[in-house]
Amino acid sequence: MSLFQLTARRLVSQAYCGLKASSSKKQKFWLEMARPSSNMADFREVFAKAKHIAIITGAGVSAESGVPTFRGAGGFWRKWQAQELATPEAFARNPSRVWEFYHYRREVMLSKHPNPAHVAIAECERRLSKQGRSVVVITQNIDELHRKAGTKHLLEIHGSLFKTRCTNCGNVAANYKSPICPALAGKGAPDPETEDAAIPVEDLPQCEEDGCNGLLRPHVVWFGETLDPGVLTEVEKELEICDLCLVVGTSSVVYPAAMFAPRVAARGVPVAEFNMEATPATNRFRFHFPGPCGTTLPPALARHETEIIS
Repeated sequence: MSLFQLTARRLVSQAYCGLKASSSKKQKFWLEMARPSSNMADFREVFAKAKHIAIITGAGVSAESGVPTFRGAGGFWRKWQAQELATPEAFARNPSRVWEFYHYRREVMLSKHPNPAHVAIAECERRLSKQGRSVVVITQNIDELHRKAGTKHLLEIHGSLFKTRCTNCGNVAANYKSPICPALAGKGAPDPETEDAAIPVEDLPQCEEDGCNGLLRPHVVWFGETLDPGVLTEVEKELEICDLCLVVGTSSVVYPAAMFAPRVAARGVPVAEFNMEATPATNRFRFHFPGPCGTTLPPALARHETEIIS
């Protein structure tokens, strides 16, 4: 097993959401390196030669489509932050409230559309596949905007708003119903003065497998839960073969995703960061392009003059 795999396994055994290194550990982990370049021409030369490109995306990509992040100042739904609702304990205590929160998020997402960054990534994947080159998107986002943009090779490490998992039989299924169940119609308003709907458990989303009727939950990784080991294994494989890595719209502070790109950089592979501002990982990377990724990413991934299009 590689060093990357061993480290990832240790981290994934802990709660992924909000897990941050202590300041002393950060100092040891983020080794000081030369200031990264913002020379797009140099990046384009590296891009033109890459055969296996891994793109790691975070909330910053979706924020440009108007998707609420529920992180930082103002990141509340009613009077709660996501960390108070997106937990197994919160669901056990009050499944109606948690389902209202996720119903609201699902309904919001049905009105959102991919932005130029999502589109550029999907178009790049289509174009490069015809040249025998590969692009994989490893996303922390649960909104499916990459899928909506047309990305095919997609690893959703935190799950999806539009999948459910049965708490009884464990069945996972895609679910795009709006509303997801009749009792949630018109519910989920985020205003702090809104009272809980207090929907009975039997009226919340139920499993449709024969004879089950178990309570469904969103198929997302909650605070205090571990990543799907099967998905993590696929991520490991892709990061070990990539010869170019892009980090797009992520703060690089939440583990285990925060360690992915630095581990790639540690083996000498070029890493390019596209983010509004510098992150704790920036000085580990060869390139850093500040600004909205919907603006910086499309020219970075556009067809290079050396590409041969069949």
